[in-house]
Amino acid sequence: MSDERRLAVLRAIVEDYVATHEPVGSKALVDRHNLGVSPATIRNDMAVLEEEGLIAQPHTSAGRVPTDKGYRLFVDRLSEVKPLSPAERRAITTLLQDAVDLDDVLERTVRLLAQLTHQVAVVQYPSLTRSRVRHVELVPVGAGRVLVVLITDTGRVEQRTVEVDADLSEELVGQLRARLNEAAAGHPLQDAVTRLEPLAESVRPEVREPARRVVAALQGALRQQREDRMVMAGAANLARAGIDFAAIGPVLEAIEEQVVLLRLLSEMADDPASGVSVRIGHENLHEGLVTTSVVSSGYGVGAGDAGSHVARLGVLGPTRMDYPTTMAAVRAVARYVSRILVG
Repeated sequence: MSDERRLAVLRAIVEDYVATHEPVGSKALVDRHNLGVSPATIRNDMAVLEEEGLIAQPHTSAGRVPTDKGYRLFVDRLSEVKPLSPAERRAITTLLQDAVDLDDVLERTVRLLAQLTHQVAVVQYPSLTRSRVRHVELVPVGAGRVLVVLITDTGRVEQRTVEVDADLSEELVGQLRARLNEAAAGHPLQDAVTRLEPLAESVRPEVREPARRVVAALQGALRQQREDRMVMAGAANLARAGIDFAAIGPVLEAIEEQVVLLRLLSEMADDPASGVSVRIGHENLHEGLVTTSVVSSGYGVGAGDAGSHVARLGVLGPTRMDYPTTMAAVRAVARYVSRILVG
């Protein structure tokens, strides 16, 4: 019972500190929360929490604030993630449903996350290496030239213009298109590269050289790995979050180096928890991010299953973060983006 009561006290301290930005004292806990115990008991519980490193006394303040360890326990013991309001759910649907392509989806997503959470939002582009070929299109674009279009199941589109040095008839283009899709469609990109190898030698002689060039261009697109792309929005929210000006500089430098955030998102994909992952304060190994927390989730086919999502999205903000609301927003947006891409 005493452990559960102290957890309730810790939860109340976290909630009040997030709401007020002020250290929390025992009197405030008695006034604002129905904890069912005396002020003296609450003071004793706070002393134990401080001894355990879950709360700390900043400077000469009479109140206490949660530590990284305290936030971690709070997040790990969340019994439920706060559901989004109907208005928030409508905002997600309204903003994302009219997106015209993958770039548009991700640009809208990152703006939406920043608006919903009032934090810095980041969205990683799907990795081509985790995708499957949905379709290959060939389009004649002039004398001796063909546009090769690769479309993946995650919405990525890669295009190459190929000089084939021959005017291919619509019939030959159609036959080559059919053979390419027969070899590659539905297969992981790495497998598709291998499956395309013998194709050029199996077509009619007059199409063999154009086929070799088309296959080479397609294999080049398949091998291209562009995992270092991401979009970001809401950096101005850092200033509004009340982070000390001395701390904002290192955070801004860290998020400007996209490789730092991309590496962090990739690391979070390996977190044991499924669904939404949270890194708090010094759990972020980059020195510039030790005053922040990052909440992220995978999206794509089977989002929530670390083995099947194609990329990650999330938000970054101060450790003094509304974790239940932020986690709910990240989870909901990831699921909606996943449905768009799968659909």
